[in-house]
Amino acid sequence: MMKITVLDPVPVVTQSRSQRLTKPALEIETALYGITLLRVSLGLLFLAHGFLKVVVFTLPGTAQFFTTMGLPGFMAAPVALAEIVGGLFLIAGIYSRWIALGLFPILLVATFKVHGGNGWLFTNQGGGWEFPAFFAIACLVQFLLGNGAWAMGEILPRKRT
Repeated sequence: MMKITVLDPVPVVTQSRSQRLTKPALEIETALYGITLLRVSLGLLFLAHGFLKVVVFTLPGTAQFFTTMGLPGFMAAPVALAEIVGGLFLIAGIYSRWIALGLFPILLVATFKVHGGNGWLFTNQGGGWEFPAFFAIACLVQFLLGNGAWAMGEILPRKRT
């Protein structure tokens, strides 16, 4: 009979608790650039997907594909427009939070309705749901983080109260 002994690990503490808590959880000097990289990457992805619907598949082809998925075909043009305009706004850093949140439902539909039945991996026939799901989560992260560096921000003046 084999005997197994489990020992508690010996904690290795090089800093006191107060020293560990004083270190910021986020590197402020570089965080804005990471947010910008996310914002611009999302913008480029949306721009590419919007132009794909217009130039490669064409709007009638996209509308036909939508109907085969059980989606309304008339939504092809609004979705393509939202992706193109939203992509440009994200790249420029205009209302990034709200654009990312507004594009999020498109990705939910892509994740569950279009790719959901194809399995996890995007390399599966018809493309799995891993990429659109990650794309959707990235939009929520962008919403939570905001514009980042080098953003135009809000283009409409706020009312002063």
